Amino acid sequence: MNINPRSIFQFLLCFLISSSLLAQTPSIKKSPPLSEASPQSVGISPERLKKLDAMLEESVKNEELPGLVAMIVRNGKIVYHSAKGFADVESGKAMQKDAIFRIASQTKAITSTAVMMLWEEGKFRLDDPISKFIPEFKNPQVLQNFRYGDTSYTAVAANKEITIRHLLTHTSGLGYGVIDGDERMKRIYHKAGIIDLYTTENISIGDNVKKLAKLPLHHNPGEKYTYSEGLDVLGYLIEIVSGMPFDRFLRERLFEPLGMQDTWFYLPDAKASRLVTIHRKTNGKWEGFPTTFYDPNYPITGAKRFFSGGAGLSSTAKDYATFLQMYLNGGELNGVRILSRTTIKTIMQNQTGNLWGDGKHYGLAFGVVNEKGIAQGGIGSEGTFDWGGYFNTQYFADPEEKIIGILMKQTQQIGEETGWKFRQMVFTLVDD
Repeated sequence: MNINPRSIFQFLLCFLISSSLLAQTPSIKKSPPLSEASPQSVGISPERLKKLDAMLEESVKNEELPGLVAMIVRNGKIVYHSAKGFADVESGKAMQKDAIFRIASQTKAITSTAVMMLWEEGKFRLDDPISKFIPEFKNPQVLQNFRYGDTSYTAVAANKEITIRHLLTHTSGLGYGVIDGDERMKRIYHKAGIIDLYTTENISIGDNVKKLAKLPLHHNPGEKYTYSEGLDVLGYLIEIVSGMPFDRFLRERLFEPLGMQDTWFYLPDAKASRLVTIHRKTNGKWEGFPTTFYDPNYPITGAKRFFSGGAGLSSTAKDYATFLQMYLNGGELNGVRILSRTTIKTIMQNQTGNLWGDGKHYGLAFGVVNEKGIAQGGIGSEGTFDWGGYFNTQYFADPEEKIIGILMKQTQQIGEETGWKFRQMVFTLVDD
């Protein structure tokens, strides 16, 4: 056999160059799923953590709350996870760490994330008019005059179309019906049969959104911040653009990849018993909240067809911490990339100018602490992002300190102070 020395040299040269390039290629980042660790191992003071725990314990002992689940994560490690009090006072059912809570408006950040996942695929631009996908929104009108006697009204043409960005930032001019701050909008939405938050009725988000599109706006799009059903509209947009039911999109594209097995619009039968009762206090005693404009059992009963992008999900403390950790990791968790870190940078920017907040600005999914917020104290570093839910749930995540705090409760019509106390005390735990 004749071997060409030149061929051998070329082969060896190619091999060496390839090996050198491989050695220079950075390894793909793969952060681990959440796991438990000692507070000291991630720079958290155990002594101060005991004080925080005592504060929460006292809130339940003094019957400020019937029960709660709290979680603190630093550097991807769970350093505190506690369940206190009762999941249901009447039956004496103790709260468990894996209890499932109605997270209401904490759904919004998840819906916004799904929107941005499709945006990354080039499905639309943020300043596209929503009427491009939902024609019923063409030629929006702004409320002008209203008659309380018969709920009739007049409206004038809006000066611009509603865009996807307007919907993400609550600047579309849409209202929120039964929880709206404008009595006129409450009546208009009620008369039109709009579903505002959750329902056991046999209706889809598409049906609801198409009715909503025909109603007048509070103001011209982009002029003001008005908390709204915009995220419900975007849930329907996700169905249109993805070709999938909204619940299935979240399950297949977000929840299953991240391991969020306890986050659902409607709980599977095997998980239903873990749903915490909504409590209120009457004559000094805790009782289950009655049916009002919604059935409190909506996550486990009824038609189970209404996938509210603004308020419909239920979840656990650990599942929601997992979602937030993905953000702190720059859009990745356990080797699964949900968003690019460049997209997250856009999400966290001030998207509403001076229309919202003092000490915070509003991005595309969260309230975000700004320089003024740092000076106020107790709410985190600049860039800390947060929100809460209608049934008294709160969360925050600090990208600088790599801290997540989650406090899950289920109450209505009570005043209590664990929310601000918990957040303020979490940031005093840092001991590095």
